[in-house]
Amino acid sequence: MKRFLPLIIFASLCVFLVIGLQLNPKEVPSPLIGKPTPVFELPVLDQTNTQFSPEQMRGQVWLLNVWASWCVSCRDEHPLLVEMAKQKLVPIIGLNYKDKDPLAIEWLSKMGDPYQLSIVDKLGQVGINYGVYGVPETFVIDKNGIIKYKFTGPLTATAVQKELLPLLAKLNQ
Repeated sequence: MKRFLPLIIFASLCVFLVIGLQLNPKEVPSPLIGKPTPVFELPVLDQTNTQFSPEQMRGQVWLLNVWASWCVSCRDEHPLLVEMAKQKLVPIIGLNYKDKDPLAIEWLSKMGDPYQLSIVDKLGQVGINYGVYGVPETFVIDKNGIIKYKFTGPLTATAVQKELLPLLAKLNQ
């Protein structure tokens, strides 16, 4: 039996490797799916006297897109968000995550601003409450303030067409 122990351990590791390679790293389960959005109130970027709360979006299906000017992947998805905003597919609220206001404002002025508004999460506390562990991340929130979907990483045209748009159509019925 002692002679076969290394072989058994090696075979077990191979099984776990094969299972792991078949998983999609973008599909990170969120414990918040099906639950109300975390309650918060944050200042609007470049409007320090204006506050935003998810309650203000009650009655609408909307996206919360977590982004930052320092985020390289955010640059990849940004043109897609700008196009979605032009088509007025869904209100998009930006959550500017652990960023500096002047850099965020400059980034939006250069890249285009797809957001109905962007809110400032300087310390990342709201991001933590949403279970954000990387930027960008996008949440779909229904008319009742329930998180219905989380997309981890930069949105792609394929993901928008195959996942996001059908879900938005269903939620807007």
